[in-house]
Amino acid sequence: MLKVIARVYTDFPEKFGVPRQSGLADTKGMIVFESEYGKPEALKGIEGFSHLWVLWGFSEVPEGKWSPTVRPPRLGGNKREGVFATRSPFRPNPVGLSCVKLEGIEKRPEGLALSVSGVDMTNESPVYDIKPYLPYVDSHPEADEGFTGGVKAYRLAVAFPEKWYNRVPKEHREVLKEILSQDPRPSYQEDSQRVYGMTYAGMQIRFFVKDGVLTVCEVIL
Repeated sequence: MLKVIARVYTDFPEKFGVPRQSGLADTKGMIVFESEYGKPEALKGIEGFSHLWVLWGFSEVPEGKWSPTVRPPRLGGNKREGVFATRSPFRPNPVGLSCVKLEGIEKRPEGLALSVSGVDMTNESPVYDIKPYLPYVDSHPEADEGFTGGVKAYRLAVAFPEKWYNRVPKEHREVLKEILSQDPRPSYQEDSQRVYGMTYAGMQIRFFVKDGVLTVCEVIL
């Protein structure tokens, strides 16, 4: 039986807007250990690694909801692939695997914590395990990309009017633009009149997409 060893705290209170893969944006997170596991000896040597594998739970996915085939968003939402050929959260066991950058180790009132970046997790997601990323065995530049090869470079241009851009705290501006450029919408939605809203770092970001350009139309603090 899996035990929750930590929780990861991020700027994403909901699934909509979360990067589809880890490492796609410089999104910050804090992995705070449960008291039983946040012991200094358990982290001995971890500072020597620049990146970590994090095994965590898709806590926002309804329990028991999965399908043998899914519609990967970047394929337009119309083509189905086998669930085990994708990273869809709708799986028999809703477990995620993310590679994050280790920024530092912190002592916090609630326990030891790892400061990380490149997260693709919603706030308070449970963490089941952490392992070091080993470049000499984990990196395979020659690996085949399957159906993802033709869509990995997909990006939207982002129009961010100055009055809204300036409302965003400086430390979040460029990261937010990165997130928006990856197109948070479900790929089967192409209604240029529709206004979408996502929550990030305590802000409500409203936007629409037309002719390949995402335009921010409101930032609510």
